[in-house]
Amino acid sequence: MTATISGDTGIDLIQDGAVATADIANGVVTPAKLSQPLTLGTAQATTSGTSIDFTGIPSWVKRITAMFNGVSTSGISRPIIQLGSGSIQSTGYVSASGRTNSANNAACVSETIGMVMLCDNATFALRGAITLLHMGGNLWAASGVLTDAVGLVVISVGGNVTLAGVLDRIRLTTVNGTDTFDAGSVNILYEG
Repeated sequence: MTATISGDTGIDLIQDGAVATADIANGVVTPAKLSQPLTLGTAQATTSGTSIDFTGIPSWVKRITAMFNGVSTSGISRPIIQLGSGSIQSTGYVSASGRTNSANNAACVSETIGMVMLCDNATFALRGAITLLHMGGNLWAASGVLTDAVGLVVISVGGNVTLAGVLDRIRLTTVNGTDTFDAGSVNILYEG
């Protein structure tokens, strides 16, 4: 490993041709093998409106984690995540959600207008995370595990969609698009 010290950029550590930069003055280290850093979005309250959007996602992003903290709506329409390139795409999804509750009952549902996050048409307060993974081209896959308000239901989520272009936004909404959010918060974490 070679170390280069610069008054302008800090310390560069070079190993096997990869550079890790350490900005000692500001306490920042960017690992050599991490091409783009983890970026935490700004949490958004899910207490009003029919959709919550995260826009301006950089073109280099390969993984997005959507995190839910007690998200619920005023109605019983199932929540979905939709992706987009320039605008939100509402067709072409192959997605399903399944649940197991404390009585070991299982149920599942599929959806084509978004990544479906709940099996039942029921009230909910979702907690957990769903990961969206870039598969090459404009193909994205979803996978995640959620729970309800009291933690007695485990919900698994999976699916994929091919976008018309490079992903730059995601939306949290419902199948009917008219139920309003009334509790909780959502945020995203993305990386290259």
